[in-house]
Amino acid sequence: MAEAEDGREGHGLPMAVAGPGTDLLPEVDVRAASLLALLTLAAAVTEGAGVILMVPMLAALQGDGAALPGFVRRLGVPLDLPPLLALFVALVVVRGGVATARDLASLRFEARLVDGLRRRAWDALLRCDWRRISAMRQSDIQSLLVSNIDRVGYGVNQLVALCVNGATLMALGLAALAIAPVVVIAAALGGGAVLAAHRGLRSRARVHGAATGRAYDAVHAALHDALGALRIVKSYNREDRARQDLFSAITALRRAELAFARDNGLARIALHGGGAALLAGLVWLAVARWHVPAAALLPLVALFARALPLLGSVQDALQNWAHARPALEATSAFLQDAGSSAEDDGSKDMPVTAPVRELVLEGVTIWHAGRGAPALHEVSLSLPVGSTTVLTGPSGAGKSTAADVLGGLIAPDSGQLLLDGAALRPGQRRA
Repeated sequence: MAEAEDGREGHGLPMAVAGPGTDLLPEVDVRAASLLALLTLAAAVTEGAGVILMVPMLAALQGDGAALPGFVRRLGVPLDLPPLLALFVALVVVRGGVATARDLASLRFEARLVDGLRRRAWDALLRCDWRRISAMRQSDIQSLLVSNIDRVGYGVNQLVALCVNGATLMALGLAALAIAPVVVIAAALGGGAVLAAHRGLRSRARVHGAATGRAYDAVHAALHDALGALRIVKSYNREDRARQDLFSAITALRRAELAFARDNGLARIALHGGGAALLAGLVWLAVARWHVPAAALLPLVALFARALPLLGSVQDALQNWAHARPALEATSAFLQDAGSSAEDDGSKDMPVTAPVRELVLEGVTIWHAGRGAPALHEVSLSLPVGSTTVLTGPSGAGKSTAADVLGGLIAPDSGQLLLDGAALRPGQRRA
């Protein structure tokens, strides 16, 4: 066996997939998602109602019912300040309760989805064929199960935040539309233009996300290698090298994170500056050109002041989701790859009894992907029951591969494994 090659070097995990996100769908709890959507809608409606209620409150303070917009007069709201204030307080309390319930529902939804995804990835790894597992770097698997899926969780959090802020913006927009339609249409067009202007930054966020994923993989690899060789590191005084390898990877990770944070900061400055200019222009037009009354203008200003940070939050959520997508793609690719390499579980229908005479390798050849020579080449070996056999040879000679074949972990590419003269069939290998 001296001429054989073991070929165990890791080839890493796949990092691309045709349809990113499809593997998340089985983890979505439809009932929890529906509850979250209802609570999000309820919180948005109560906030919009609170803004509309400011109109009759201001009219009551001015004692001028003629200043009320037509839709408020049609509602028949009395211009009596004490009940209006009591209703406003009740709305705030209700919205606080609904928002708290929404946040708890969001946390449960995200936790179930991410924990379910991590469970699926772990189960897929446990069911995966050993030959495929042995071609993966353990540090990449650890990085995926810990860092990548945590980043997927953060991405899901940002999607939920996007839905929440988007629903709130829509409710505020509908409230404002009832107060001053022309102003709101102009504001919606301006806000859409501001978000569209940040499209390039969202594309860059995805690039930063891929760089962050590679940096996390490098940190896990440095830790894994150093811990696995700690005895050698100490024996040969290689502490400085081990320290340098780890902190070089950590420095690269921090560099990737800072680059993303810098783009986020630039986007926030541009959005807030553009939004403030848009708000100032709309207020001027509302007063000078459209002659919006004060009872309607002040709630509009308050509404736009509330909408501006929400617009920023929508942009942040889009940017953060783009940053998290490469982690989702890597996880999805791993699930597909591990699923396509799953072992044939025929052990229940095809049991195996322990050999009583011998275990035999007969002309066994094993090839590992990416290697120019076989790990085992036409190896024949007999192991009598009750005996002890020692395999010796240099690293890469194929000792571990032979043990994997004898243990049923991998199937020969040619040749066969025999138990008491009977060839092991594919469906019996797990047993």
